[in-house]
Amino acid sequence: MKKLYWTVVPACLALLGLLLGADESDSKKPGGAKKEASPALNALEKKFQESLTNAVLAGKWRLVEKDKSGKEALGKEADDKYTIRAITKFENDTWLISARIEYGGKDLTVPVPVKVLWAGDTPVITLTNVAIPGLGAFSARVLFYDGYYSGYWSGPGHAGFLSGIIEKAKEPEKPSAEPAPKK
Repeated sequence: MKKLYWTVVPACLALLGLLLGADESDSKKPGGAKKEASPALNALEKKFQESLTNAVLAGKWRLVEKDKSGKEALGKEADDKYTIRAITKFENDTWLISARIEYGGKDLTVPVPVKVLWAGDTPVITLTNVAIPGLGAFSARVLFYDGYYSGYWSGPGHAGFLSGIIEKAKEPEKPSAEPAPKK
């Protein structure tokens, strides 16, 4: 069975982050004031955005499988890793997560529109039958709290659970200004 768990990222995050559609140019509103690229964030939204910007979600996932009689059961646990480059709020509860997906020799960035709803101080990313080009339609509910994430997702012909920790991604190494020593 092909492992399709990598599709959780675009469905959830996603985690959840990379090619943002926000225009941060100096376009002007009537009257000469600068137009904001995205709405102002409250303190909880800022904390959420900072926690998922340039972040890695590292954890475990499990498929929900059906046995021969049709009864559902949890599959084997497997490692899980998703890289989120950025998350940007557009309006109300609509956000865009740019997520990097590395799978099957491919390395691509997928922008995923999500709704972020709040359960008190806890953000919950929600998708309901959102089409991800080339991957299909996905639904998910993933909550984030105090450096952890947990949730449910479903996609074409499969569904499962995921959970783990949120870590800051390592910065890519910058090339040295010094020339390499000759051999």
